[in-house]
Amino acid sequence: MMQLLSFTNATKAYADGARALRVLDSVSLDLARGTSVGVYGTRGAGKSTLLRLAAGLELADSGSVRFEGRDMAGMTSGERAWLRRGAIAFIAAEDWRPLAGESVMDHLCAGPLGEGVPVHQARLRAQRALDQVEFRSGAAAETAALSLSCRSRVMLARALVQEPRLLIIDEPAVMPSIGDRDRFYALLRRAVRERRISLLAASEEIAALQGLDVLVSLAAGELCSTEPAGVVVPFPSV
Repeated sequence: MMQLLSFTNATKAYADGARALRVLDSVSLDLARGTSVGVYGTRGAGKSTLLRLAAGLELADSGSVRFEGRDMAGMTSGERAWLRRGAIAFIAAEDWRPLAGESVMDHLCAGPLGEGVPVHQARLRAQRALDQVEFRSGAAAETAALSLSCRSRVMLARALVQEPRLLIIDEPAVMPSIGDRDRFYALLRRAVRERRISLLAASEEIAALQGLDVLVSLAAGELCSTEPAGVVVPFPSV
């Protein structure tokens, strides 16, 4: 059966002065349709790079990253951008860019409207997403005035409005309140389960990844397993 997302010996390095700093080292990982995969690792382990390769934001230097059987490196930049507007939703906290005077509803509808979805349909999608993240009352709120907790919910809602087949999320919830953080994790898990979306999430906190189908870890760019209770850990394919 074809995997939704497949890494095969994917390697990525960045220039560090006169030398190349290898951030990912021959990573192989499969993500099946409908599966949720968590990637655990400390800062600098290579998690964000792995996610950016999965989203087609960057390309592997060697090896391959395939989405639905297609090698990302064989796509044009326009084709990869098209995937990120539809089949693949990517969430990272640093990508939050609210506009002055913009409402949450406008923020959520911007993507579908840009793809030619009728206004009524775009608003229905947005309302459903707000219901799933339990922020229905915030539709008229200004995005620039949202708290950190509400911002995370709106970012998730915007990804859901896209109706992706794969959701990629870097650090699911960076929040000051443990209660808000745990509630967000629960909303995220419920949303992907109800919509049957595949999930690839990475975090420095094991708590953010509990309850996912598969948990792996990265250390110094290499994939290795972790074994908390109740978690199925795959061995990388070669």
